[in-house]
Amino acid sequence: MAEFDVDLFVIGGGSGGVRAARIAAGFGARVMIAEEYRMGGTCVIRGCVPKKLFVIGSHVRHEIEDAAGFGWTIPSATFDWPTLIANKDKEIARLEAAYTANVEKSGAQIVKSRAVLEDAHTLRLLENDRKITAKYVLVATGGAPNHGASIPGIEHVISSNEAFHLKKLPKRIVIQGGGYIALEFAGIFAGYGSDVTVIYRGDNILRGFDDDVRAHVRAEMEKQGITILTGCTVTKVERHGEEFTSHLSNGSSVASDQVMFAIGRHPNVANLGLEKAGVAINPKNGGIAVDHFSKSSVDNIYAIGDVTHRFNLTPVAIREGHAFADTVFGKREVRVDHANIPTAVFSQPEVGTVGLTETEARAQFSHVDIYKATFRPIKATMSGRDTRVLMKLVVDGSSDRVLGCHIVGDAAAEIIQAVAIAVKMKATKADFDATIALHPTAAEELVTMRTPTARHVRQAAE
Repeated sequence: MAEFDVDLFVIGGGSGGVRAARIAAGFGARVMIAEEYRMGGTCVIRGCVPKKLFVIGSHVRHEIEDAAGFGWTIPSATFDWPTLIANKDKEIARLEAAYTANVEKSGAQIVKSRAVLEDAHTLRLLENDRKITAKYVLVATGGAPNHGASIPGIEHVISSNEAFHLKKLPKRIVIQGGGYIALEFAGIFAGYGSDVTVIYRGDNILRGFDDDVRAHVRAEMEKQGITILTGCTVTKVERHGEEFTSHLSNGSSVASDQVMFAIGRHPNVANLGLEKAGVAINPKNGGIAVDHFSKSSVDNIYAIGDVTHRFNLTPVAIREGHAFADTVFGKREVRVDHANIPTAVFSQPEVGTVGLTETEARAQFSHVDIYKATFRPIKATMSGRDTRVLMKLVVDGSSDRVLGCHIVGDAAAEIIQAVAIAVKMKATKADFDATIALHPTAAEELVTMRTPTARHVRQAAE
């Protein structure tokens, strides 16, 4: 008789948990995965995928406007929000079914229930109060929107979760936040015709990104009519029938039909029984504390993805889940390299970035060369749209290695995925220069910028 009911119990059916379950099952492990909501997790159900679908749809208005410059006369177009929501729901249901089928094909068992730890090896399924013992436990419960400190009227505020299910498109919306989610939804709602106001407490949006990227994105968004108010926060939300008034810390107020907060996310660590099992929480970020192999403070319990609050990106969770399964069940240690992870913000304009920002590079390297170009994309020369692309390379002036690449403009994410390979391989600026340009493209600028726009030399401390 087996000592445990299963070899691996995975809490959470998101991208990371699913990958770990499938790979572990492929190694012959007996796997059970519990998901209390819908298979696919945040990314598939209420995150990256529906967000990208919304972004794609919101571009259509601009495409119609730009068509005139290319000789097209298009009759006045209409947009129907409920149709968008219904078609999005249909696609998400298809993806959820695919995730479920792939897990089951691997041999892993899915249980639709919340699972909590009773001790290091015992889990209780709340759906039927059933207990399961497991040799290993993987926590992959992800994260959730965080509204921050409670303010009067916080109950009127929605998060990105609810934004995907609104009954109608708001004519006016206030969005608090200056990161990925806030700016992506600002572009989405503006693209569909909403009047958008972004509120952010810092001095500029996209904290942590390269300063040139931050300035460029803000200028481009403001050109599109999006109002961006920085250096203030929402202190109170009042409801008046179907309308809201957001009172700001600078003494002003903004009227809207919807108020959305996207100020950050927190790891889903509550009410999982982690304390019963002795699993430690990282005091710096509130996520489960793990080592380089995603092992928690308890030898048989691991955690991956957003619940660890390390790098909250879906592909990172997937890589961590795969590495966990390889290490524990494939009997070969695989450590995830978290350096030079490419990332994109599907704002409008789009951002793609990999590696160090200029500020980070100057803090770490004595000689830093900057290559930067802004230019009007070829499409805008005919459409007449007032927009510019930003391309920037950050280079170690001593070794010539490309330390970072930052792009703002159409297809930035697609371009940066390929550039990330070069950066990961420690390509030099000379390698970029030796690559023949692909013309006419925006990306050719990356291999044709010859002269540094800035050179920084840090004097050695005496």
